[in-house]
Amino acid sequence: MRFKTTIAAAVAAALLTGVAPAALSQTAPAAAATQWRTIAPENLLVIDTPKGRIVAELDPRLAPQSVERVRTLANRGFYDGLTWHRVIEGFMAQGGDPQGTGEGGSDLPDLQGEFSFRRGRADAFVSTGPGATGASQLGVIGSMAVETQPDAQMMVTADFKVDAIALFCPGVLGMARANDPNSANSQFYVMTAANESLNGVYTPFGRVLSGLDAVKALKAGDRAQGGRVVNPDVMTRVRTASALPEGERPAARVMVTSSPAFTDLLTATRTRLGARFNVCEIQPTAEVTGG
Repeated sequence: MRFKTTIAAAVAAALLTGVAPAALSQTAPAAAATQWRTIAPENLLVIDTPKGRIVAELDPRLAPQSVERVRTLANRGFYDGLTWHRVIEGFMAQGGDPQGTGEGGSDLPDLQGEFSFRRGRADAFVSTGPGATGASQLGVIGSMAVETQPDAQMMVTADFKVDAIALFCPGVLGMARANDPNSANSQFYVMTAANESLNGVYTPFGRVLSGLDAVKALKAGDRAQGGRVVNPDVMTRVRTASALPEGERPAARVMVTSSPAFTDLLTATRTRLGARFNVCEIQPTAEVTGG
C-alpha cells in the first residue's frame, strides 16, 4: 500500500484538477433506528459563510491532535471573519489564516503530521474492494474513505491493529501546512474534488456532511497565482455544535456502514458507475437538521 509519497508529487498535483445519496430502503422503525449513528455535538463543525452553512463531521480516530486544534480555535472564535484566501476550482478551498496570505497561524504550537492511523476491528471498516496494488483494501470508516492493510494483518501486530490512511475525497477537511510535514497550525482546507496525491502526506480530519455546494460557490482565485483570491469570501462564524446556543445548534446523523441501507447504497452506486466506480464515489447518507 502506498502510505507515503513525495512532497514534490503532492505539490505538483495540487494544481491539477459525491455522489447524490440514494433513497433509503423502506424499513420498520426499529430496524431504521439501527441504520443511523448520531454525531456527537463536539464532533460537528459548523462553518457559516455568505454562500451558506457547511456542516462537517470531525473524526478524532484519524487525527486526534488536529481535531482538538480545530475544536479549540473554533470555539475561541479564532476563525470568525477570516477569509477563504486560497480557492482553486475543482480542487479545494483553504482558510484559517489571520494574515490572509497563507503564511499565518495561531499562537499555539505547530502540530505533528497525522498522515495515517491505526485501525482495529472496533472501527467498523467496510471494504469496497482491493487497493491499487492488491496488498491493501479500500473502504469506508464512519464518513471517511480509507485505504488500509487487511484484517488478517491484525493477527501479527502487537496492538491487533493495522495501518490505514484516510483519502482526500470530495468534502474531506485537511490541515494545511508548509513543506515541513510538522508545520500544520490553524489553516485548513475543504476538498471539492478527489486528489490522491495528497493521500498519506497531508492530515485529513473530517468530511462535510452538508454544504459542499457552499464550498464550491466560494469565490475562486487564479490558478496561475496558486489560487490566491482577491476580495475573498469569509467565514462569518465557526463553532462546534456543542459551543453554539441550543436554538442555533444543528444535529446530524449518518448512515451506519454495516447497515443494509448502506449495502444497498453501495450496490446501487457500483451498478450506476460500473467501471468508473471508486471509493471516493461512496459516502454514507447524512441528515442535518436544526440550527
